[in-house]
Order: sequence, then C-alpha cells, then structure tokens
Amino acid sequence: MCVRMRLIVAWSLGAILAVLAPAAASELILNTQDFAPFSYEVNGVVSGPAADVIRRVCADMKTACTLRLLPWRRAQQEVQEGKAHGMFVIGWNAERAKWLHFSPPLLDTEYGFFVRADNPLKFQQNTDVKGYTVGVYGPSNTATALEKIKAEINDVTIDMTPDDEAAFKKLSLGRVQAVFSNRDVGHDLIRKLAITNLRYAGRQQSLKYYVGFSQKVADKQLVDEFNATFRILHRQGVIREMLGRYRMDPAPLD
Repeated sequence: MCVRMRLIVAWSLGAILAVLAPAAASELILNTQDFAPFSYEVNGVVSGPAADVIRRVCADMKTACTLRLLPWRRAQQEVQEGKAHGMFVIGWNAERAKWLHFSPPLLDTEYGFFVRADNPLKFQQNTDVKGYTVGVYGPSNTATALEKIKAEINDVTIDMTPDDEAAFKKLSLGRVQAVFSNRDVGHDLIRKLAITNLRYAGRQQSLKYYVGFSQKVADKQLVDEFNATFRILHRQGVIREMLGRYRMDPAPLD
C-alpha cells in the first residue's frame, strides 16, 4: 500500500474512532488566593473548607477540577482572560455579576472591625468609627464595602494595604485605629502572627462566599450541574458536616 493510501486509511480510522469514542471528561480550572482560613496551601495542595467542598462536588459530578492558588490580582486576571473557568471564594457584587455566574453560597461569614484591646469600642453602627483611620486589604470586596461606609459617614480615612497581614500589624503598632476585615480571616491572622493586643469589636455586615464562574469561558451546562450537585449535598447535610470540621457554617440555600 502506498504511503498516501496508508495516510488516508489512518485518517479514516481516526475519524471513525473519534465518533465512537466518548467525549473527553469535562474539566473546571478554578483559581483562588492565600485566604486562610478559607483557602490556603498545604505542601503545594490547595486546602481549606472551600477546596474540600468544591472537590466533593466535582467528585460527585465525575468532573476533573483543578484548583490553583495564585496572587489574587493574577487569579482574577486569568479568569478574565479565559485561562481559568472561575475563582473562589468571593463575595457577590454588581460589578462581578456582569461577567460571572455565581454558585449557591458556600458558607456564611461576616465583615467587622478589629481594634486594639485598649479601645473600648463595641461596634453597633457605622458612626461608631467616625473619625477613625481604618486599615483594609485592597483592592478587594472588603475595601469596596468600607468605601460605602466612608461615603455614608464621610469622616473615615481608609488606609489600604496590599495584604491583610500589613493592616493588622499596623493596628497592633497603633498606626491605624481599626481594621475592617472578614472576621474569620482576622482571627486566623491574629493567631498566626501571635498578636496579643487586638480584639474583634463587632459585626458590620453578614455576607456569603461563592464560587464565581466566567460567563464567557465556563460551560453553562457544567456550571448548572455544579450548582445542582452542591444543592443536593447541602440538603443531605454533607456541606454542613464538611464545614463543621473547620467550625464554619453553611449558608442557607438561595
């Protein structure tokens, strides 16, 4: 058989096998950041409550899910550029809703103010921090929430830092009067940094954390399957059991 004929036969067999073979397994590539206690790396593996929940959902879907921990700016940029299908854990806001599909809420948490231990503040309303210089990590959803507080009461100075750790160190040293942060993130950082002169002054708002899927890149059918599978596990109590290992609570289903 001549070379050309062998090539034609090989191509024909390949085409037939491609038709008969099952479709390649679907995959989701999801980016996150170092955001303990919600997501972090252990020996190079993305870990934490959010990662556990996502992997369980993917396992039940029989879908390959790759979780990657990156600097937050790059993690978001890769989703916007189509290099990843989505990102976690994120809060909902109107700007993100323009380009992301959201999962059901994975868990409940809250934003609030941390102060030095010698500050008697018991936070109850936004005017309680009037005149304060407040540290916050940003750009971030947390910083956006603080900017709304500033717009409401005017007399607040925002000190934005490139990470949460810098904000809490400044507060410990008295260089800012408060830090606006996720409660669980703040408690985790205070413990890790062995800071003994800070405390949580109270909740400013409750919030929920989600997985966000790119509307442009993520297959909507796969996203819908992810969300449906999560809801089943939630109703079965599996999500509550998994989050309970981290002393966290699931959010009620929307």
